[in-house]
Amino acid sequence: MRANLKGLYVIIDPALAGGRDEVEIARAAIAGGARLIQLRDKQREKGLQLPVARELAQVCARAGVVFIVNDHADLALAAEAGGVHLGQKDLPVAVVRSLVPAKMIVGCSANSLQEALQAQVDGADYISVGRLFPTASKKDTRPASTETIRAVKAAVRLPLCAIGGINESNIDEVLAAGADMAAVISAVVAAPDVEAAAQRLAGRFER
Repeated sequence: MRANLKGLYVIIDPALAGGRDEVEIARAAIAGGARLIQLRDKQREKGLQLPVARELAQVCARAGVVFIVNDHADLALAAEAGGVHLGQKDLPVAVVRSLVPAKMIVGCSANSLQEALQAQVDGADYISVGRLFPTASKKDTRPASTETIRAVKAAVRLPLCAIGGINESNIDEVLAAGADMAAVISAVVAAPDVEAAAQRLAGRFER
């Protein structure tokens, strides 16, 4: 699965899905070329997320796509997800790395070179750098830039994911800066045609 840490990374946030089913969104995004799917649910308790996470894990496994659970290592384990993504306020990477199987991917958000280097030392499998552009999907984000991507890319040996307000108008900037993955939420999840939106963004990686 670590070899698949590249390409379009679609984060499914039910708050931005307009009432559409998370699993159907995932299927459409995968059909459009998404290589990674994350469930990011800030509203429901973990017990209510578990059935959805398990179904997403199965859909992704059948498609050969990486499924990541945001924030919660226990939910990722219960759902048999491929990985868990941690923010700077979640359990530390080193702690989670000691709790989960060696095969499980552990991603980490970083806003600076120092945070990225620490995540690498602690055992992260990829680094997510952002917020790169204005976004309404998360209120308490810290700004970063394409220069941050370049600095992190030059200093760490892990795959790098760009995140924060990425869409068709700016994805080329983050790819040119060295990002291996581009994480999107609204640009795909809130699009009228999820598959078509994913296809257009995924196609940028082939240029």
